[in-house]
Amino acid sequence: MAQPVPVSQSRTIKTALVLPSDTQHHHTIFGGRVMYYIDDVAAICAMRHCRSHVVTASVDSLDFLSPVKIGDAVNLEAFVTWTGRTSMEVFVKVFSEDLLTGEKNLTVTCFLTMVAVGEDGKPKEVPPVIPETEEEEVLYQTAPSRRDKRRERKQELKESLGQFSFMQVHNTRK
Repeated sequence: MAQPVPVSQSRTIKTALVLPSDTQHHHTIFGGRVMYYIDDVAAICAMRHCRSHVVTASVDSLDFLSPVKIGDAVNLEAFVTWTGRTSMEVFVKVFSEDLLTGEKNLTVTCFLTMVAVGEDGKPKEVPPVIPETEEEEVLYQTAPSRRDKRRERKQELKESLGQFSFMQVHNTRK
């Protein structure tokens, strides 16, 4: 088993300026752009933790709490909260920042599950994580419950969608 790694090794911060091309007709950032940033910062964070390639296995629900407008900065902070054998739970917080006033608003938070993969593309073991702050300790202690809920959700999805033909892969080439 690898040596445990402190959360501070994985902590990753990303900031981007929201430009007109990042927004829709309401002049607020596309949700998909925020999702891209979340996946990007989570991948960097997870790679810093395990020093390996990673893939995204799941993203918990995203509930947008406040808009990010043209000219704002979008700030993301990510860190590994818990690890399994080959997987890592990454917590991401997203804030908008009005660069002229300094006002900051929480936009969204979410958890992602990232899996370390070796050169062969197969999952590989990751080091345990060491929480260093009260927030990190709370997230660490509550992570197994979130993992169990993800597993239940995945099983329910398989059961409810498995009956439909679109779940089957069809070769349409003649």
